[in-house]
Amino acid sequence: MSESTTETAPPGGIDYIAVEESPRFIELKRRQRGFVFPLAIAFLVWYFAYVLLSSFARDFMSQRVWGDVTVGLLFGLGQFVTTFAITMTYVWYANRKLDPIAEEIRGELEAQEQEVRS
Repeated sequence: MSESTTETAPPGGIDYIAVEESPRFIELKRRQRGFVFPLAIAFLVWYFAYVLLSSFARDFMSQRVWGDVTVGLLFGLGQFVTTFAITMTYVWYANRKLDPIAEEIRGELEAQEQEVRS
């Protein structure tokens, strides 16, 4: 009693598989992944470098920069700064490069939905 998975859209519905395979959606995914993956990898390298330095380079990390402020403390605070910088950069990128394509796709889907309802 299982339905065939080769059906592309319910009768009178929107073919979301076709939307997912459309050039605009593929471009949207490519742009998003092209931005997110390199930044995620860079941040993970930075994070693990901090953890490894904290564990194995204690003399370096405990060097005082000024007063009681050490290199390790600056690197730790740098993790927070990096996180906020990545977030702000992604929001900027998404607003300019991803959202216009997403809005275009959404507009097309809403128009198709209106046609189906009419």
